[in-house]
Amino acid sequence: MNSNHPFVLPDKSRRHTIFGSVDPTPGHKPTTKEDMIDLQNQKDNYLFPLDQVGISRVRHPIQIQSSLAPFVQTSIATLELTTSLKLESKGINMSRLTEHLEAYRHKGLTADLSLLCRFTEELSQYMEAHHAEITVTFPWFFERTAPVSGLSGLSHADVSMKVIYEEGKPFTANMGLSVAVTTLCPCSKEISEYSAHNQRGVVTLSVVVDPLMAPGFDWKTVLLHAAESNASSALHPILKRPDEKKVTEHAYENPRFVEDMVRLVAADLYEIEEVQAFTVECRNEESIHLHDAIARITYDKRNERH
Repeated sequence: MNSNHPFVLPDKSRRHTIFGSVDPTPGHKPTTKEDMIDLQNQKDNYLFPLDQVGISRVRHPIQIQSSLAPFVQTSIATLELTTSLKLESKGINMSRLTEHLEAYRHKGLTADLSLLCRFTEELSQYMEAHHAEITVTFPWFFERTAPVSGLSGLSHADVSMKVIYEEGKPFTANMGLSVAVTTLCPCSKEISEYSAHNQRGVVTLSVVVDPLMAPGFDWKTVLLHAAESNASSALHPILKRPDEKKVTEHAYENPRFVEDMVRLVAADLYEIEEVQAFTVECRNEESIHLHDAIARITYDKRNERH
C-alpha cells in the first residue's frame, strides 16, 4: 500500500464484492464431458440439410509468398470456415473448426492454394461432412517504384481466396483482388479547353482458377497487372514533382471510362490460360458528381467447350 495515499483501500476481493461480485452458485449439472448431453449429435428429422454452417470473421496471421518484394510477408487474414450438415444432424461441433485451424498454425498456415485445398479436404473429413469451404481475405503489400525518381514505397491490394471441397468432385478455387487506380474521364478531356477531371477508381476482380495450376504462378501479381496496366494510371506511395508530372501526363494520355476499364481488364483475363471464369468490376468515385460510376462484366470461358 502506498503510504502517501490519503486513505486505506479495502483488499481486491472486498472491492469486487462491493461492486457486485458474488460467490459461485453450487450447480447440479455434470462438469465432465463424458457426462454432459451432446445436443449437436442428437439424431432426428431436422427438416432441412444445410449447405454451410460454421464460423466467420476469424482473425489469424498468414504467411504470403509473392513474386513482388517483399517476397515473404506475414499479414492478418480474416477467415470463414464452413461445412455442410446432414438433415438428421442438429448441429456441428464448431470447436473442431478452430482446432483444425490451430493444427495448421503449428504446421505453418500460408496463402498457398495447394495447402488451402488440403486444409479444406481434411476439414471435411474431420467434421464428417461431404462439403467444406474456406474463405481467406487479407491485405497484400508490394513495392511500387516512382517512375522518374526511382523512390519506392509499399502499396497494397485486398486479396481473397476461396476453396470449395465437395466429396468426389474436383476442388473449386475462386481468387479475388481489389485495388485502387486512377481513371481520367475521356468525355471531360474531349470537351474541356484546359484539362480533364480524374478520380480514384477501385477495380475488383474475381476469377475461377485451376486449383492444380503450376506452383510458380503468382495469380496475385497477374491480377494486379491486369487491373493497373489498363487504368489511366496506377497509384504510387511516393511521388516527387518529376514523378507527379510523369504520372499525370500518362493518365491524360490514357483516358478511361468505367466501361473501358472492365472491357480491357476482361480481355487480359480472357488471355490467361489459368483463368477459367471471371467477374470484373470498376467503381469510380466521381470527382465532379455526387454519385459513383460503376461497370461490371462476368464471363465463363468453360462454356466455350460445349
